Amino acid sequence: MAERGRSGSAASGSASLSAQARDAVLRRIVDRRYAQGARLVEREVAEELSMSRVPVREALRALVAEGLLELLPHSGVRVRRLERVDVEHLYEVWEPLAVQASRLAARAVVAGGATGLAALEATLRQAESAAAADEGTREVAAHTAFHEGVVELAGNPLLARTMEQLSWQLRLLFGLREEPAHMRAQHAEMYRHIAAGDAEAAAASTLLHVRDSRTVALRSLFGPA
Repeated sequence: MAERGRSGSAASGSASLSAQARDAVLRRIVDRRYAQGARLVEREVAEELSMSRVPVREALRALVAEGLLELLPHSGVRVRRLERVDVEHLYEVWEPLAVQASRLAARAVVAGGATGLAALEATLRQAESAAAADEGTREVAAHTAFHEGVVELAGNPLLARTMEQLSWQLRLLFGLREEPAHMRAQHAEMYRHIAAGDAEAAAASTLLHVRDSRTVALRSLFGPA
């Protein structure tokens, strides 16, 4: 039994290190320390993260499976370049989920679940502050936090788990595209409808926002269609 316990503990520790390595590599991709198309060498990443190569290898394999890295023909991996079709596919999936999240969040407010509203409103102030200071990375983080806050307020665990699978890809996309001022205004409008408990107005304003975001992203990354 003791042997089994030690074995289980070791496996748990390895999984934990692999998760830490995955998150660290993800952060570097999102903040563009690892640029699109950059080759990642397992040994170098392990040295940078002060980890052994085993959890780093597992982390890189996981990110290949998630589509953020791709295998090179002979050896190693590189950061996957976002193609136009990748962005279009992402928005096709995100749009209905984002719309439903806003609808459910407004309904949750009506049902008395308004405890997350203050945190949601705080992300709007953070975005305004970051924009005023011309801190693009912080503004992107605030915008991402706003959408994640809407999902949390919606109170649907299945929706939250589904959105979690998209969250890093969305963070990467938000960091690459432009962040026009009217995006902040659209978030504020979404917030007003959610806070008022108007489910359909919240859904409609979110639909407009996501479609506008798609247009901005495609134009920023690939130019006019």
